Amino acid sequence: MSHVKAGGSSKNIHNNAGARLGVKRFGGQKVNTGEVLVRQTGSTKIAGPGTFISKNYTIHAAQDGVVSFKKVKKGTFTGRTVVRTQVIVS
Repeated sequence: MSHVKAGGSSKNIHNNAGARLGVKRFGGQKVNTGEVLVRQTGSTKIAGPGTFISKNYTIHAAQDGVVSFKKVKKGTFTGRTVVRTQVIVS
């Protein structure tokens, strides 16, 4: 007959670093081509003129210029309209 006690739950095992998400270059700042402007999970902010969005939804500058942000209405797949922040480099 086995005499191993019940396992129980371990509470202090989550030991991974944060993802360092967020806005990296703010409105009015000068940027160079390829610089990371926003790191995000999912498309919470959308790429506007002068920017492009990469595979993991990171928004980069496609040209040299100054960063600005603008609120735009965007239609979703279901037809619902939502307000999103558009990142622009001009």
